[in-house]
Amino acid sequence: MIVNRRYHVEIGSDRRPGHVMAAIEAVFEDQPLRWFISQAEPWRLTVESTEYRGALEPALAEPEPVPAGGPAVVVSIIPTGIGCEIGGFAGDAAPATTLLSRAADYVVTNPNAVNASDFVVTDERILYTEGRCIDLFTAGAVNLYRARGNRIGVIIDAADGKAVDHVFNLVNAARAIHGVDIVGCVVTDEPVGTRCARTPSGAYVGEVAHPERLLAAAQQLVDAGADALAVTTNIGGLDAIDYADHFRGDHPNPVGGAEAIISHLLVNRFHLPVAHAPMVNFKCATGVVDARAAGEHVSPSGLACVLIGLRDAPQIRRRPGRARGPAIGIDNVVALVAPAGALGGVPVLSALQRGIPVIGVRENACLFDVSAQRLGLTGIIEVGNYVEAAGTILALRSGISLASLRRPLQALRPLQRAADVAA
Repeated sequence: MIVNRRYHVEIGSDRRPGHVMAAIEAVFEDQPLRWFISQAEPWRLTVESTEYRGALEPALAEPEPVPAGGPAVVVSIIPTGIGCEIGGFAGDAAPATTLLSRAADYVVTNPNAVNASDFVVTDERILYTEGRCIDLFTAGAVNLYRARGNRIGVIIDAADGKAVDHVFNLVNAARAIHGVDIVGCVVTDEPVGTRCARTPSGAYVGEVAHPERLLAAAQQLVDAGADALAVTTNIGGLDAIDYADHFRGDHPNPVGGAEAIISHLLVNRFHLPVAHAPMVNFKCATGVVDARAAGEHVSPSGLACVLIGLRDAPQIRRRPGRARGPAIGIDNVVALVAPAGALGGVPVLSALQRGIPVIGVRENACLFDVSAQRLGLTGIIEVGNYVEAAGTILALRSGISLASLRRPLQALRPLQRAADVAA
């Protein structure tokens, strides 16, 4: 059973990231699949979570040590379903992600940043990494292993024959054109029952009526040799007016939260790369839509980008008999980048807890005002946009003091001696 909940967490004056995370994790009634802080007040945080009732997550082995001196890695977080100006539509964060990848050896980012239905931006420097995998990575619980051609299993929601035929045509096109290795496709016997839902904060989350059908289909594909899972389902609960506003650029993407819940559920159980796509892209707008949503509007289905992205998505554990690149560990991360108003999630708090610089991008506004100031956090480097973020990353990885790049540059003076201070 999957349940959406809202908590008010009394936090007090101790705003150290580890203390904040411990206080939040103590309130959950069931296993959280996804959670975020939607409002920050002086003594209280509002936390919205989606939780799974029942046993789910098998134990993860301790990650192997990663040799020092490895690649410089940046983690770019753009939460879905909260109306981000950049990345809150259909792959519209791809240019920013590409830019960040040029300032580092690799950029780890969530699929919604680069997914745009029939369009997707892939690059050997961009590590297409599901959100739960990013949570585990930034917590130091797993390494990332660059994949060399994942074997993908496809879960298809029970639907009318025309929709299912379109999915199989997409799958075969990905095989023929992109060389994607598909081990098999499982059509569920009955619909999974995926629906979008909106919380009091305005964010979109998801509901899944029959998660057991997803888990059973995934198990069948894993048993057949899949080491990555693509899921396509119909999504209910879509309001036509809200979706029309989304295509005009004035409303959050209603399906993002539901997609995240499905992928988080399957990653927690199977520890594989997972990504979800709507089986049929819901359309209710005509004419020229907002450029950021155009990729979704012109595509019948969202599945193509997922199949292409998962082909080289990093694994979070080594797989016997499968070629993998060198391990990337949390100690390789030189910075984490996130919207300046959406800093209340696992990756940001985990990074701060480890002393990793967090870059908050003001221009990527969203529904929330969960900023460093509101959370009482230190260690946040605020910048105006992703161009400035890329420059900041270059300075950090090069060991150039950020203060030396800004004006005015204050001259250092001799420190007062203890005797002078006492006098």
